[in-house]
Amino acid sequence: MKRIPDSELILNPDGSVYHLHLKPEHIADNVIVVGDPGRVALISSYFDTIDYQISNREFVTHTGTYKNTRFTVIATGIGTDNIDIVINELDAAVNIDLETKIIKDVKRSLNIVRIGTSGALQEDIAIDSFLLSEKAMGFDGLMHFYTQSLNVNEKEIADAFCKHANWNDSLAKPYVVSASKLLSDRLSKGTRSGITATASGFYAPQGRVLRLQPEMPNYPETLSSFSYNELKVTNFEMETSALYGLSKALGHHACTICAIIANRKTKEFSTNPDLPIQRLITHVLNNLTI
Repeated sequence: MKRIPDSELILNPDGSVYHLHLKPEHIADNVIVVGDPGRVALISSYFDTIDYQISNREFVTHTGTYKNTRFTVIATGIGTDNIDIVINELDAAVNIDLETKIIKDVKRSLNIVRIGTSGALQEDIAIDSFLLSEKAMGFDGLMHFYTQSLNVNEKEIADAFCKHANWNDSLAKPYVVSASKLLSDRLSKGTRSGITATASGFYAPQGRVLRLQPEMPNYPETLSSFSYNELKVTNFEMETSALYGLSKALGHHACTICAIIANRKTKEFSTNPDLPIQRLITHVLNNLTI
């Protein structure tokens, strides 16, 4: 089998993948990803043991055990560009021989769960509740750089949204990817589900106005009014479309579950956003150990 060139799979002097600084033994089959590096220590504080603590730039990783189940927690930072790095390097670490740089015949499939915070786009979604991303609609364009996008993109939904929104062709075309059913079945109890909109930024890409005017001034309303087979766009965030697309293309399971700390319709914000995050951490850990 062909060797991957050194310029394409870059390794550190110790043989770990370039950005994450991880080797196969550092990575559990259950991986939790978070945006905030500070949240890694919060999650690993629930562990019974911590075996590895590795950090480079914003990519902080802790691996340990919780109720006899091994977990890895990784901070990705914000945005789908960072998710591109994290998922590709996680997969490389477990499915490419890092010494020979040859793809392994037998591959590991990881369970990757994103724990995040999000803003709701439907008035009836309560502050401090949990929302599971049944599908992600990406406005970031990242998956269009991969030929596998054709295999994971639910084009009918993306096309229906483009028609609904009278989509501007100068913007990246939306794509839609579903969560892993294996993980969503385990995590969905006590949650609401819907289509999560993954934005390429925090301000105009989510319809916010400061000093610059957005190209689509009614963007949040356009999203919240869309429905496909009774499934609505329920929330904004900035990572899930790439997480779902790359994971599915590479043979991993992925699911995002967010604490709703703001409602863009009612203009509310959580009075104590730390509390739902703590509840969400135990929800995810306990349901992945069953």
